[in-house]
Amino acid sequence: MNERLQFYYAQDTCSLASHVALEDAEALYDLHRLSIEQGEHNSGSYLEINPKGRVPALVTPSGVLTETPAILVYISQLFPDAQLAPVGDPYQFARLQEFNSFMASTLHVAHAHRMRGHRWVDDEAAIEAMQRKVPVTVAAAYSHIEDFYLDGPFVLGQHYSVADPYLFTFAQWMEPDGVDPLQFPKVAEHREMMAQRPTVRRALEAEAA
Repeated sequence: MNERLQFYYAQDTCSLASHVALEDAEALYDLHRLSIEQGEHNSGSYLEINPKGRVPALVTPSGVLTETPAILVYISQLFPDAQLAPVGDPYQFARLQEFNSFMASTLHVAHAHRMRGHRWVDDEAAIEAMQRKVPVTVAAAYSHIEDFYLDGPFVLGQHYSVADPYLFTFAQWMEPDGVDPLQFPKVAEHREMMAQRPTVRRALEAEAA
């Protein structure tokens, strides 16, 4: 693929997972940073790209993709030589999508209750109650991951995939979410391992620049 992808992200968000996958794939892409604090994700120019007003968004030659699980699978299939997904094994590929769906629908939602309760309710007391529950709901998600994934050393066992940067992205926020990493040694070990990967370090350094 010769045409460069256009990747829209914000620092300290779930967009890091797709950013790492682009690095893993050695893709040609341009970074476009948005400031959530300054409301750039709700600007008219960005809403033309992603009407949801969220990150990430990936502009491809075929159109715009949003939602992390979709972007991760797209990258893995666009760059098959990188072997970022077990596309030839229907069961393992489904397991990959199962995991990524769980991350998006369960762990991400539980995490978002800490700082984005206004998405669900307006009552301040209700928002505070949601925030108090975050350590419990987030820990429950990690408990499931610890028990049913990470047979080692990666999410899908011996083979690295786009599921791994997705887990790493959220595992960075365990402590702010009130979760003790010592409760989940496999997740903590995975986080430490991922932090040393050159592609992860390059993505983190680019987002911090």
